[in-house]
Amino acid sequence: MKFERRYTQAGRDPYASIEFRKTTSEIRNPDGSIVFQLKDIEVPASWSQVAGDIIAQKYFRKAGVPAKLVKIEENATPSWLWRSKSDEKALEKLSEDDRYGSEMSAKQVFDRLAGTWTYWGWKGGYFTSEEDAQTYFDEMRYMLATQRVAPNSPQWFNTGLHWAYGIDGPGQGHHYVDFETGKLTKSKSAYEHPQPHACFIQSVSDSLVG
Repeated sequence: MKFERRYTQAGRDPYASIEFRKTTSEIRNPDGSIVFQLKDIEVPASWSQVAGDIIAQKYFRKAGVPAKLVKIEENATPSWLWRSKSDEKALEKLSEDDRYGSEMSAKQVFDRLAGTWTYWGWKGGYFTSEEDAQTYFDEMRYMLATQRVAPNSPQWFNTGLHWAYGIDGPGQGHHYVDFETGKLTKSKSAYEHPQPHACFIQSVSDSLVG
């Protein structure tokens, strides 16, 4: 597929024309005591406090995000689209408390969502050229940041954790269609092939997994 730019320019950071602000997101009990608080998070300046609270409280990955990352080279994939994982050597130089933490910027969320979609599209042969893939990546990040598009809820907190940070875990009983074979395949990984779809409860006893 071919993609044309509507909001971004080639070679320019898609966030360059978007103002961001630092804020604090918190939840308080009726007596004023704090239940949840995340200070100095970064969100688009045009977003309401409610929108900032939702992404911080619901969709930021709260643990396991490496402070230092290293790219995983793939010969058939453009270098800007390579997956990342924790840089163990660099992390050893940090204190244990500083090695892993939470996402703190909405840009991290936009990057991992759009990056993963672009990565999957590249692997599946959807893009006519690398330029089209880069265009899609940039345009999607801009549109997410300006609230022109938004995926369903499980995408926000599941998609991209493996691609962006190397976070993984055992499969949760979900399936995916293998793009190479076209066959329905049970996932062995919780996040390489995540469950990004809306929940469809069949009955009160449905576990959403079986």
